[in-house]
Amino acid sequence: MNVFLDDLRTPPDGWIHVYWPDEAIELLKTGRVIEISLDHDLGDDDRGTGYDVVLWIEQAVVMNGFKPPKITVHSANSAARLRMEAGIQAIGIQAISKMSKKD
Repeated sequence: MNVFLDDLRTPPDGWIHVYWPDEAIELLKTGRVIEISLDHDLGDDDRGTGYDVVLWIEQAVVMNGFKPPKITVHSANSAARLRMEAGIQAIGIQAISKMSKKD
């Protein structure tokens, strides 16, 4: 499944639209997410941001060997986008490191 996290934008056809990080994380926990596209600013920072999803994925990779889906960022917040993209790079490095340790 493809997941689109955003409070305002319309998702592409066939994508599951979620509005909050906890909804995205619950879908990620199923292991069936192939691709996830993240916005950062979701209208209520107390409920979280797209960056919280990046952090959850990174922790799941490190702690549980979670296989991350393809992750893209569609946020208009340029500073947050850069931070999220740095987190995504770290996820990729961690995932590769975990895979090489299994060999």
